[in-house]
Amino acid sequence: MDRTLRPKAWMCIAAAMGAGTSQAQNKGQKGQPQPDHPTVTVQGQSYTPRSILARNMGTPEDQTTQFPPHKIIGNVYYVGTRTLSSFLIVTPQGNILIDSTYERNVPTIRKSVEQLGFKFTDIKILLGNHAHGDHQEGDALVKKLTGARVFAMAEDVPALQAIKPGGKKHPIDQKLHDGETVSLGGTTLVAHLTPGHTHGCTTWTTMAQENGKSYNVVFNCSLRPQQALTPALVEEFNRSFKLVRTLPCDVPLGDHPAQYNMQDKYGRLQKEGANPFVDPAHCSAEADIEEAMFHALLAEQKREQNNAPKK
Repeated sequence: MDRTLRPKAWMCIAAAMGAGTSQAQNKGQKGQPQPDHPTVTVQGQSYTPRSILARNMGTPEDQTTQFPPHKIIGNVYYVGTRTLSSFLIVTPQGNILIDSTYERNVPTIRKSVEQLGFKFTDIKILLGNHAHGDHQEGDALVKKLTGARVFAMAEDVPALQAIKPGGKKHPIDQKLHDGETVSLGGTTLVAHLTPGHTHGCTTWTTMAQENGKSYNVVFNCSLRPQQALTPALVEEFNRSFKLVRTLPCDVPLGDHPAQYNMQDKYGRLQKEGANPFVDPAHCSAEADIEEAMFHALLAEQKREQNNAPKK
């Protein structure tokens, strides 16, 4: 899943996916596969829209298979699957979960939390990155099992309310707006509105302490364009690309592990003394990829419009 390696593996994954979210997002309004272009090259690696999606989602098995739960830094832990991120933030007054992922993954997340030595029922607050099923479908079940309060960016509320697994009403206890904070047990997270992928896409930031030092942790929301770029969407993405580059960052994370090379860093975590998740040099790496794709898609769209027959 390393974003800088194995392009052939991504192509094989993309070809193998026959169902699920990845295939659905890869189709246009009439259900036909979208053309897999343009191609952009960033830091010597080439990307297409489909290769980025395949890198993020992996196979259906990847989306549901537990990745070894682990400490990232300070009080921040990973409790998600191979390709769908879920983060646990531990505090003395209870814990915070970011991204419930699919409802069917909630037992896996619970298992990971417990393997780390924590109680699932100690989750007091549930947050999300954006209103897609692969990130927030499990919210209702997590709330049922833990009683956690669910916070959501106001711009994503309509899309969240449409996510109803088994007919369950999507829980939303408090709406948030850009720049507002959520605090528990001495930990404060700031909600940054970074729209484009969804209207309420939320990038979370917090501080973590480790070995007497403080680190800026950024839980990035996806910046992947997924549909025709309307003027409103162009404005949203331009705002978000600019904003994310201004956020103080020492530890870049993402709603899909491949966005921050989790598997590679986890492997190095087992071998090195230095924490590989402390990686300020790559804080904008994902934004660089997605912004290059955004501009290439926009240029292609404008060429198509200019070449369209005049009515």
